[in-house]
Amino acid sequence: MVNQAVRCIHCNSENVVRNGKRPNGTQCLLCRECKKAFQQNYVSNGAKPETKDMIIKMALNGSGIRDTSRVLGISQGTVITVLKKQKNPL
Repeated sequence: MVNQAVRCIHCNSENVVRNGKRPNGTQCLLCRECKKAFQQNYVSNGAKPETKDMIIKMALNGSGIRDTSRVLGISQGTVITVLKKQKNPL
């Protein structure tokens, strides 16, 4: 059996523990440093942190909701939800 070192995607700490499973069966992890939960492998493309970052970057560069959803391969509702949850309004 091979142990794989898992790092937190938020603070890059190795102090990570398993924290149950999601309804779709993927393993949920919890960082003991920053107290945030995350997954190692995401099923949907819209849930990935890098996709959310791209949504924000495209909005700042003037791309519309339809254009963003078409380029990233996600639904328009996901784009709207991510933009609404932003702390700093655009």
